[in-house]
Amino acid sequence: MLPLKIGGVLPISNGMKEAKGFQLAILGTFGVFIILGVLAFSGILPGFSNTSKDKNQFLGNVVIWGTLSQGAMTTIVDDFNSINEDTVTLTYTEKSKGVFESELVEALADGTGPDMILLPQDFIMRHRNKIYPIPYEVLPERTFKDNFIEEGELYLGLTGSYAVPFAVDPLVMYWNRDIFSSALVSAPPSYWDEFFGLAKMITKIDNNSNIKKSLVSFGEFDNVANAKDILSMLIMQAGSPIITIDENRTYRPTLSEDESNGVSPADEAFRFYTEFSNPTKTSYSWNRSLPYSRDMFTTGDLALYFGYASEYASLQKKNPHLNFDVTTVPQTRTADRKLTFGKMQGLAILKSSKVLSADLVAATLLSSKDIISTASTALNLPPVRRDLLAQKPKESYLSVFYDGALLSRGWLDPSPSETNAIFSEIVQDITSGRRKLSSAVDNGNAQLLKLLRGYNK
Repeated sequence: MLPLKIGGVLPISNGMKEAKGFQLAILGTFGVFIILGVLAFSGILPGFSNTSKDKNQFLGNVVIWGTLSQGAMTTIVDDFNSINEDTVTLTYTEKSKGVFESELVEALADGTGPDMILLPQDFIMRHRNKIYPIPYEVLPERTFKDNFIEEGELYLGLTGSYAVPFAVDPLVMYWNRDIFSSALVSAPPSYWDEFFGLAKMITKIDNNSNIKKSLVSFGEFDNVANAKDILSMLIMQAGSPIITIDENRTYRPTLSEDESNGVSPADEAFRFYTEFSNPTKTSYSWNRSLPYSRDMFTTGDLALYFGYASEYASLQKKNPHLNFDVTTVPQTRTADRKLTFGKMQGLAILKSSKVLSADLVAATLLSSKDIISTASTALNLPPVRRDLLAQKPKESYLSVFYDGALLSRGWLDPSPSETNAIFSEIVQDITSGRRKLSSAVDNGNAQLLKLLRGYNK
């Protein structure tokens, strides 16, 4: 299998070179905070406050924008401010996902932007030129890797980290216990090859060829929740990183690349995914006329739903009588390593900030063991720190989320909306017969390559 080169470093930008002089000044002036910051990252020092009440040491208020809920973040911010009010304070503003990016760009152009943002992993490539990398003198790369989950390494750059991991939302598999029991199946699948036999046992089709009950919502795109992320998971499990960085520091898509056995991991992933929408196959379980997959699961007619840990409470609320459980996503039997897809949020400092020293201190303290623990509870998500993940919770569903955090991976997405369209086109080309499978994947790879040209200048 191809090596999973997800945690590649990013090439240095001109903005990073320009920031170098100021970076040295920061390191010299605030050496004491660097030491305290490293201790906070390591979990040795959960937070620090100015016990002498010397207001001259107050560094300022840090304004943070993000898409995490205001209610949960208020709990975190209040906890932080109560500990560190004499050194640095925080103000958080929630932005909706639909306008976050546009409002950020507009605010930065007007000079009214925040000091820090919660940076999703799929914003790294597009917005890295706006970010002030946290120097490795403040947060050593070794400390970063020792303390945070592996997906966080997407944030690592040449001279520092573009963000510090703050929250992760792993993709998990929800399953309807009643459907499995009725089919006399005792447990959900652990491996993908089990799906073919299960489809014959669980999917119900009437005399008019209408699917009344389905095993899994694979095969289409528009009516499948999290379709691109599911496909990303399948492709990475098969051995392709989707996008990698070569020895010339150039981004390159890998959908068309074959393994040593001459088989393309991406071809294997798309072949498996589209198998379930082919009416000539015994695994046929899904078509584009069916309801949205999440809705079909909550009404009790879909056996397996691939959703995020953050969806657990809303699924319960949507149908309190639904008898479902959650488990980690299946794997391939021959895989050298297990993985799932994860949506990550990291604390990133903007170059435009007027309080960079306060930002550095805030970033270190917000990633301390105590604050990340508070964030995990407030957000009802697994923590991003390895030391906290070693302490499994009592709740069975949370223990699944903890495992998912350790298995979470991602890729450097140049434009989420455009890559979503590319993945959708690949699926539709295959299912409609417009292109043969390999040709459809090759076409998608060519479109990814075109997208990446702007980042390889």
